[in-house]
Amino acid sequence: MPKLKAGTVIPTVAEDKAITAAARHDPDAKPLTDAQWKAAAPTVQRGRPKADVTKVPVKLRLDPDVLAVLRASGDGWQTRVNRILRERFALS
Repeated sequence: MPKLKAGTVIPTVAEDKAITAAARHDPDAKPLTDAQWKAAAPTVQRGRPKADVTKVPVKLRLDPDVLAVLRASGDGWQTRVNRILRERFALS
């Protein structure tokens, strides 16, 4: 059984039966059939949305001094290297 958050109240068997009976008599709360459960699909996508154009990870060997200068320029240095290469090879 998974760990529950502090303060979670678990109904007794009698309370659970009463809740289930009340739900079954509620016209707005019809239980799903097995077929409907099988057809159900998640509507929420987790994580970052996929980009239209994704980048390809590569392994690149650089001289230590070159890498030090790039990293010293701060966060986003890989993006700047990408921009420099695009400009150098007129890909923009």
